[in-house]
Amino acid sequence: MMNRPKFFTPSEVAAHNTAADLWVSFLGKVCDLSPLMSRYEGDVLLLPIMESAGKDISCWFDPETKDVVKFVDPVTSCVRYFTPRGRFVHIPPAGPRSDWAGVSGEPWWRDGRYEVGLLSAKTRWIRVINTLTSQEQRLQVCSEETLDEILQRYLSFNGHAHSYTWKHRGERLDMSSTLSDNRVTDDDGELEQLGLDRDLFSPPLLLHFNDDLTEG
Repeated sequence: MMNRPKFFTPSEVAAHNTAADLWVSFLGKVCDLSPLMSRYEGDVLLLPIMESAGKDISCWFDPETKDVVKFVDPVTSCVRYFTPRGRFVHIPPAGPRSDWAGVSGEPWWRDGRYEVGLLSAKTRWIRVINTLTSQEQRLQVCSEETLDEILQRYLSFNGHAHSYTWKHRGERLDMSSTLSDNRVTDDDGELEQLGLDRDLFSPPLLLHFNDDLTEG
């Protein structure tokens, strides 16, 4: 668990959308490019990245090579990077230039120092209900997260969440496992087929205060 990556929802990535706090996602990774923005502050090659702040830019990359998409220039017959939004930091110019000294070290899209976690392949909504206070909180979580990791999300709403036992349909949840592993089913696909609003059918997780472990 020590080396387990942190998962983020697309909305969490989208919240980091300024030059001083700039995240992007691509090929399942989430990267904080704020240090890159500081390093090249004022460089016009930052513009395509700034325009994509908080967004998924997987379309920039070849999923097999993990490199920026390339193409054969029909004029020069040379292989070039395909950058329809404009050339960006660490992309070489089309031809020889005196102001291009190459890239020292890994280009930013291969540099693990920028990685902060992984983008969730599937998010889902749940309802966390405190049976002691009857307070209910809707949470968007990552399907890959364990209940312990979901508890960390919930702490901002209830700082004493560790003092509760989490249950679903009367069964104690294994906090080291995911929702699916705990048989908290994801019915989004079925609800969509039926034309039902999934927000109205978010599965409830019941929190029982440890001094009052009544059945939920």
